[in-house]
Amino acid sequence: MTRSTLEPPPDFVAESTMPAPREMLAAWHFAHGALQRLLPPWQSVDVESAEPLADGSRTVLRLSAGPVRTRWVAVHEQVRPGHGFIDRAERSPFARWRHEHLFLDRTDPAQSQLVDRIRYALPWPARIPPISMLAAPMARAQLARMFAFRHERTARDLRRHMEHRARAGDRPITVAVTGATGLVGSALCAFLETGGHRVIRLVRGGGPSSLPGRPPSAPAAPPGPVTPPAPATAGALRDVPWNPRGEWDASPLSGIDAVVHLAGENIAAGRWTAARKDAILRSREEGTRSLARALASLAQPPRVLVSASGVGYYGHSDAPAIDESGAPGAGFLAEVARRWEQATEPAEASGMRVVRLRIGVVVSARGGVVGTLRTPFNLGAGGPVGSGRQGMSWISLDDLLGAILHVIGTPSLSGPVNAVAPHPVTQRDFARAMGRAMWRPAFSPLPAFAVKLLFGEMGQELLLSGQFAVPAALAASGFRFDSPRIGEAMAFEFGRATAWGTRA
Repeated sequence: MTRSTLEPPPDFVAESTMPAPREMLAAWHFAHGALQRLLPPWQSVDVESAEPLADGSRTVLRLSAGPVRTRWVAVHEQVRPGHGFIDRAERSPFARWRHEHLFLDRTDPAQSQLVDRIRYALPWPARIPPISMLAAPMARAQLARMFAFRHERTARDLRRHMEHRARAGDRPITVAVTGATGLVGSALCAFLETGGHRVIRLVRGGGPSSLPGRPPSAPAAPPGPVTPPAPATAGALRDVPWNPRGEWDASPLSGIDAVVHLAGENIAAGRWTAARKDAILRSREEGTRSLARALASLAQPPRVLVSASGVGYYGHSDAPAIDESGAPGAGFLAEVARRWEQATEPAEASGMRVVRLRIGVVVSARGGVVGTLRTPFNLGAGGPVGSGRQGMSWISLDDLLGAILHVIGTPSLSGPVNAVAPHPVTQRDFARAMGRAMWRPAFSPLPAFAVKLLFGEMGQELLLSGQFAVPAALAASGFRFDSPRIGEAMAFEFGRATAWGTRA
């Protein structure tokens, strides 16, 4: 795929040095999940279909920009595993699009070079003067923004996978994931797949009953390009049914490396009526106990159970730095977290290593708290909630994925582990960082009385309360954060490369 001297130069080039050998860089791009990892979180893009990466295969994306919706259909050409491929747009917002992906060796065998070369043409209205004077620079700026993000995420993922290999060995691991279609679960599956690991999705359906108010799990978005052929431990996604409220056949999990338990009712899906609170509590307590008992019954249980919990365990507190030794607090969320963690005891009693991951607010432009707040910020109505002085213990989505892989590969970690960034902030500072990343104001207050009126008890605990938790256990085990400060995390999620550096 070397460019001929007779060919015109590409219209756009992004080139970066990657912290891994060429073979590993190429495998990352050919793996299940790579496409999902490359989609910019600030854009409304979803994978409609993705065929295995080969000459003639197609990938179809759905793009949304406000009320405008369109499809992007890419055809792959000149696919050379280990070296690169080309995708050509049959349909896209561009009049012409040809994207050459190249994976090159460097003198240092521990590094490689990632090169993206693109030839494109804007649709004809954008080429008409004086429209072109504005449209052409905007298109180039958006490409630079997107590829700076893509290269940085690729480098971060590769660095995480290299660290895991150095710590736990080159052997691919097998990980089962509950909640695999959620914000964190779907990202975790894609991240693990790009590292060559095998992922088993535990989907509801292993028994006759299901939790109230929740339909059976829907299939996840189609995975990205796949590796031809792959090691047996790094094969395609596999679904295994489980029953969150009773007995089920856990034998497919015998002898695997890890189970990551993320499933549970969305605590912010509506006002906390008595029925809603009961559903939230039961989904976590009963589902976790069902999983723990099933794993404990296996003759060869998984090496580790990583069970999600939350920093709500500590309740509301103004203490400056709460580590894992902090006492449980008061309130509904603290009660949920306490019973959620207690439900893992059958697995722990069987001798299995259990990590109770107390997760903070997950920073992702695609969902969660940040995704919910995007609309008011876009309308210029973002700002502090209540006094704005309540603590926000947060973690970037990518650092959370890295932390999960880290605890899986670190046998010395067990018990409670705070999955939070090392620098918690006030809610006011959280809002300011989001406003800066979105280039929007962040001074429109939402008074406490309005929160209580609109959301009741849920608003009181989720929006007006908080704590300043710190990751003492992760820090002591040598975990490295890519986004230790809130400004860096927000800037990365919204593609503001000047705030976190750029490789492209």
